[in-house]
Amino acid sequence: MLEEPEWHGFFWSSLPAAAENESVPLAQSLINAICDLLFCPDFTVVSTKRSGPERAEELSSLDSCEYIWAGGVGFARSAARVAAHEAARAELLRLLLTCFSETVYKPPHHAATHHNKWIAYFTSPENRHALPLFTSLLNTVCSYDPVGLGLPYNHLLFADTLEPLVEVALQILIVTLDHDTSNVVNEESDESLPDNLFINYLSRIHRDEDFQFALRGVTRLLNNPLTQTYLPNSAKKVNLHQELLVLFWKMCDYNKKFMYYVLKSSDVLEVLVPILYHLNDSRADQSRVGLMHIGVFILLLLSGERNLGVRLNKPYAAAVPMDIPVFTGTHADLLVVVFHKIITTGHQRLQPLFDCLLTILVNVSPYLKTLSMVASTKLLHLLEAFSTPWFLFSQPHHHHLVFFLLEMFNNMIQYQFDGNSNLVYTIIRKRAVFHALANLPHEHTAIARSLQAAKGAAFLNTAALHRSRSSESVAETPMEGSRPAQPAEPGTLNATLPETPAIAAMTERESAHPPRASPEPAAAPPASAPAPPGPDTSARLLPRRGGPDGEDAPHNTADDDDDKPRTVAHRDSITVSSGGLRREEGGGEWRPSAEWVASWRSKLPLQTIMRLLQVLVPQVEKICIDKGLTDESEILRFLQHGTLVGLLPVPHPILIRKYQANAGTAAWFRTYLWGVIYIRNVDPPIWYDTDVKLFEIQRV
Repeated sequence: MLEEPEWHGFFWSSLPAAAENESVPLAQSLINAICDLLFCPDFTVVSTKRSGPERAEELSSLDSCEYIWAGGVGFARSAARVAAHEAARAELLRLLLTCFSETVYKPPHHAATHHNKWIAYFTSPENRHALPLFTSLLNTVCSYDPVGLGLPYNHLLFADTLEPLVEVALQILIVTLDHDTSNVVNEESDESLPDNLFINYLSRIHRDEDFQFALRGVTRLLNNPLTQTYLPNSAKKVNLHQELLVLFWKMCDYNKKFMYYVLKSSDVLEVLVPILYHLNDSRADQSRVGLMHIGVFILLLLSGERNLGVRLNKPYAAAVPMDIPVFTGTHADLLVVVFHKIITTGHQRLQPLFDCLLTILVNVSPYLKTLSMVASTKLLHLLEAFSTPWFLFSQPHHHHLVFFLLEMFNNMIQYQFDGNSNLVYTIIRKRAVFHALANLPHEHTAIARSLQAAKGAAFLNTAALHRSRSSESVAETPMEGSRPAQPAEPGTLNATLPETPAIAAMTERESAHPPRASPEPAAAPPASAPAPPGPDTSARLLPRRGGPDGEDAPHNTADDDDDKPRTVAHRDSITVSSGGLRREEGGGEWRPSAEWVASWRSKLPLQTIMRLLQVLVPQVEKICIDKGLTDESEILRFLQHGTLVGLLPVPHPILIRKYQANAGTAAWFRTYLWGVIYIRNVDPPIWYDTDVKLFEIQRV
């Protein structure tokens, strides 16, 4: 009925009024009945009153706050578990989820602005059960421990009636938290819609013990599939990571105090490691592109805060077998190695994420004290691959990747030189890459020659980057017990996703050291000052990816803004026009021009690295000749005790690209979470063979 337009108004038509001026729509009556049943003694909750028909309570007058399902946030007492009650709750929640699914029958361009009346009423003050429902759902999810007492194989001997309830409770939570009614006007009455109380309650959680409870619950379930046991398959594994990551995103988005609590302790690494595990494991599986995106989005959000970079310096003990080289180092090394693996061995649909991956590395780079030799080599390999002329000239935005990497190197040299001798040594070894960048050809003939040579070698595709290997790479030994990332099995269901916004639309550049407020009043802008951005400007900040494989269309390419003087003031993301780009007559394929190359080549931030090479290369060469060194350990020891104080250019201010909420990612999240819910609910197949319009279901 929800998929047929003519039935849309049916549930919101009024029942025969009990009184002359009262009328209740069918949908509200249905939601009220379901919510009453979710707190019905001896059906979904354990009765706290004496049993017997004469002692039965009226559901309409029952105080549901006394019957919250589990202890945790806002409720200390944990009720006794009854399998029949848990099964009844799960079925009622599935019914609610079906009612809320009106969104999936809207096309993507309508879903972004669609007002779902079912969710709006369920989370509004008119629903007297809103607070106990939110608390029950959150506490049920965060208190769930699949392993329990840890008895081996107990999940094979006893049925777990709580897992289905946790799964559907988690889905109800993320669906309701995705429906933000603030500043939204009712299409029918032009009145502001009531606030979403679920979002309101989530944003008002403030006690450290509540934050700890929620964070421990999320990290426990995220790390559950990664748990290693001596006996194979002896511990229960749950796969709720996609819904959990969406919930974690919503919690950080709506409650900044929670995000700061996560970042101020090392518990943030308990979120980071499972995300990196899933990113690495999913990189070859096209059916898990959405999981890759949500993981990267969360890391982008967290990387905007200094504390993540600081926490990454904690040593990493490899407890989880991953298909990456063995290394000894920190969580920062793990981050670099996994990102390198994604970029060089992931499938082509991940190309739009390259900007995000490198932005995360740039954000944390000023705080990374010691990179291992493995991670340093990986970073230089990326620069080597991205800076080849054929790659730079093949797409109008490829040079941005080089800018990101150079900015990362500059941050680490300027702010963490003392501990990063491995990186400095690798830069010295690979100095030819930087000299080649500084002398990048930009004449028409040189550009044509580079593209022709690449075309003849069949290099103009991502596979060329995958095949690019450094001849001096550190010998790679995969972790013991790891297995290579596998592509999706034939026939795997996959929900389509909208295009993600460009990185310039998702982030805002901001100083890590904001200036103090000036006591003097700000001067009025001159008459010739540009007007504040209007609707047209805002639209340009959200470019659509119109190029092949989801890449940016040339006319929406984002600039690196390296031509403007750096400042410690807040700076907005910017875009650049396509003035330097050239297309063949008739709107054919884009072709690079000499003017376009010259426009960004002169802005490459190479000064710091060139100065480092100018100072250190002669010293290293002299030591090698004088002492006849062939062992790099002696050179590393020299670099560890060296200094460049007073020799490098003045350190630039640390600029962080912070995630900014935007319509593009909001639409992406809505499509993604409903796609996950659709595929997860196949037994019974609630939406099978219905006219879903929000996404398409494909078989890989």
